[in-house]
Amino acid sequence: EKLWEEVKSLREETRKLWRGQDKLREGQEKLRASMIYGFGELSRFAGMSFEEFVRKFMSEYLRSGKVIPEGKELRRELVEGEEIDMFFEDPLIVGEVTASLDSEEELDKLLRKAGAVMKVYGRRPRAMYLVALTAKKDVHRSVSKRAKEAGVEIIAGKLVD
Repeated sequence: EKLWEEVKSLREETRKLWRGQDKLREGQEKLRASMIYGFGELSRFAGMSFEEFVRKFMSEYLRSGKVIPEGKELRRELVEGEEIDMFFEDPLIVGEVTASLDSEEELDKLLRKAGAVMKVYGRRPRAMYLVALTAKKDVHRSVSKRAKEAGVEIIAGKLVD
């Protein structure tokens, strides 16, 4: 009986840890989005385009997560006539950067570009990103479901009405 109570106690503690981890992950996502927005605004004063800033920021983020090797950077690439804002070959990464996510067209554009990349490289990208300085709340909500199904991570700096 005592052993069973200990198992129940451990199970509850494990659930608490998972909830805490989920909250931490949500906090990290909000922090990353806030940083994108804040630094995006600053990039204007630094003489760097938002797209360039996002490439540098995401390169550092992916290097720190050991997704891309040290010393390597995401780059802009032309594939099958499609301009890819964020690209890396191995692992295959595709991303679209936009100032404003105000329609589902941006997701469609990213998926079209990812299709061109898949055609040339013969494999699905390991990661796909849609990064926006601002996003309309209703559009973000509707695009997020489709994006998740397609394996696209959306990073929006600021949600607006």
